[in-house]
Amino acid sequence: MKIILSENAPKPVGPYSQAVKANGFLFISGQLGIDKDGNVKETIEEQTEQALENIRSILKKENLDLKNVVKVTIFLKDMEDFGKMNSVYERYFKIPARACVGVNLFKNFKIEIEAVASYE
Repeated sequence: MKIILSENAPKPVGPYSQAVKANGFLFISGQLGIDKDGNVKETIEEQTEQALENIRSILKKENLDLKNVVKVTIFLKDMEDFGKMNSVYERYFKIPARACVGVNLFKNFKIEIEAVASYE
């Protein structure tokens, strides 16, 4: 098992890591619409894009790319934002398995996205 930390994504604020490499997979912790400097994006579209860029930065740390992602889980504060989120998401992904659920996120966060990537 290997802990992954990218300087280009927000640092963890609790007892967890940005990502863990194990058994040929990279498990990326949930990423929010916040940049590495702590700036929270405003709209669902901006937050979706930032969360996905955070994931991209973590993948890059391991010489992986979005094409290595095999599973994505999306947590939306308001399921009414599904269409807006999806319009951004489809610019990044086409094929991974995906789940999307409504949850109560803290503060002004509208979305959280976690991912699993394969080293194959």
